[in-house]
Amino acid sequence: MRLAEAAKIVRSKIAGPFILTIDIFLSSRELYEEVKSKRLINPEVVAAVYRVDARLIRVAYYDQVLGIKVSMPVEKPPGEAGCRDIYGAQQYIPLLGLEIPVSRARRGQPRPQH
Repeated sequence: MRLAEAAKIVRSKIAGPFILTIDIFLSSRELYEEVKSKRLINPEVVAAVYRVDARLIRVAYYDQVLGIKVSMPVEKPPGEAGCRDIYGAQQYIPLLGLEIPVSRARRGQPRPQH
């Protein structure tokens, strides 16, 4: 299952001049618990997608909101020459294609309507 199918919301933003945060809210408690218990979203996985040193990435799970927060350094600070996304609002997109190896039972579940 791709993250785009598993998540209800994925968004990103610049959190200060040097940190990008990505918020992921999964579509069900069952799915969230499986992803959390197996640590399917972790610094190494994110590092592979963004080509950032895994030691610089933080991943936190938030049970009450079925959320995962990923924090990592930005490539270039907002406003600096060559900065491609001053607000960081487009930086979540590479994660949408991330394959999340959840159990077969979850693969056939329809995505909830918004």
